[in-house]
Amino acid sequence: MVMATQNPIEYEGTFPLPEAQLDRFMMNISLGYPKAADEMNILDSHQHHHPLDDLAQIMTSEELVNIQQQVRAIHVDSSIREYIVAISNATRSHNNIYLGASPRGSLALFRTSQALAAMRGRGYVIPDDVKILVKPTLAHRIIVTPAARVRAVTSTAILDEILQSVPVPGAWVGGGKGR
Repeated sequence: MVMATQNPIEYEGTFPLPEAQLDRFMMNISLGYPKAADEMNILDSHQHHHPLDDLAQIMTSEELVNIQQQVRAIHVDSSIREYIVAISNATRSHNNIYLGASPRGSLALFRTSQALAAMRGRGYVIPDDVKILVKPTLAHRIIVTPAARVRAVTSTAILDEILQSVPVPGAWVGGGKGR
């Protein structure tokens, strides 16, 4: 398991990762800046020593493997699987995308949806789990066309558009009165 951080400002001496390497990161999450009160807590916690000095192991490798196995046991209905594949496929045919999400992206969306369902105490994935995780799992995997970049079109904006266009499993899209 690898976790990595990236400062989007200080690229000096580094190079952006190629698409093939970006595709191997399950998620890309931007944290932004802390609130003022949280930043004060950061200053306080660093005054006399570094908090990482107090870092201790919280679980054994066996416990981690057990949790991973529990996540894989979370049920994903075939309609949810089709939804995940439809979203990934939509990235591959969108006019503003040069390179769409790979099957590895579909798998990342599948696994992270299972993990979110488990964290929320459910034994099954719902469409909202998938929707919440589309941007963190797919945005860094797609390449926007140069023409779209010139128009300031972003991968997250395209994913919002795709989420609006791909039918949600179990949703009735007929409009008007119910059947």
